[in-house]
Amino acid sequence: MSHVSRPQDPTFSSHQFIQLALDNQVLKFGEFVLKSGRISPYFFNAGLLATGEMLSLLARGYADALAEQIIAANNDGNEQELVIFGAAYKGIPFVAATAQALWLHHGINANWGYNRKEAKTHGEGGNLVGADVSGKAVWVLDDVITAGTAMREVVEILEQAGASVAGIIVALDRKEKGQAEHSAIQELAATLAVPVRALVDIDDLISYLADDHGAQNGQHKDATQLAKMQHYREQYGV
Repeated sequence: MSHVSRPQDPTFSSHQFIQLALDNQVLKFGEFVLKSGRISPYFFNAGLLATGEMLSLLARGYADALAEQIIAANNDGNEQELVIFGAAYKGIPFVAATAQALWLHHGINANWGYNRKEAKTHGEGGNLVGADVSGKAVWVLDDVITAGTAMREVVEILEQAGASVAGIIVALDRKEKGQAEHSAIQELAATLAVPVRALVDIDDLISYLADDHGAQNGQHKDATQLAKMQHYREQYGV
């Protein structure tokens, strides 16, 4: 069993998250062929967010962003019941951990749920688990939005259950063009007319490589890699 010292009340930091992601191989710099055929100088694999430390930090980031939205809405006199949703399968631990972080760090008792890949044919049936989303405005949590196809499927699932989407929060925004001049996140925000936020984006990765945080680990402080990231941002960024 691995034991490490931990802060009593860890807050989300983009640089800390990037460092942890690198340490756990969630984020890698190099050359990677994407589905689009582009050669990307970095790759983010949320499936490897498999330690308590990483999940806790990510959940804290989601929770802080959600609390900010809810507090702003309440200050405007629009009190909201917070319902959060994670898409199977990766989104399930994200949404569960975020519900805990919202309660522990912000005193917000959020309702949370997720979908099954296949509808249950016995018991209560259906393909949704957890909070009743019917008639609710739901916040959706995701890791990375590339083309937006998976997120549109989530939106369809929620709409079929009688819910609407209040907003979307992702861990990483690649901030690059889709088929047109806008990114998938920009297109989703415009189509759904809801806020879409990211905890970390490519500009944060470039900043990490450029400043002293990257120097803490020599293998990541690389002028060549920084130049590749900057070139990719100029070529495909929005």
